[in-house]
Amino acid sequence: MATCPECDADIEVDEFDVDKGDLISCPDCGANLEVTSTSPVELEAADEDDDDDDEEEEDDFDEEEEDVDGDEEDEEKEGGDWDE
Repeated sequence: MATCPECDADIEVDEFDVDKGDLISCPDCGANLEVTSTSPVELEAADEDDDDDDEEEEDDFDEEEEDVDGDEEDEEKEGGDWDE
């Protein structure tokens, strides 16, 4: 049994069914909660900002891929022609 840090409701969570870092939601208030300990089960409010950070990292990665596929390889090939 764990307690929701948002509404203090008792939440039935089996320590063998969850791992540290798992996300669950409170059945009473709907809050997103993260499992911070499994023995005993402890819950904290999940940081909603983490999802936004992940999306920003994906966007940055996509931009980097575009740069790698861009003109750098073409410039190296052209530079090779000057040496011949």
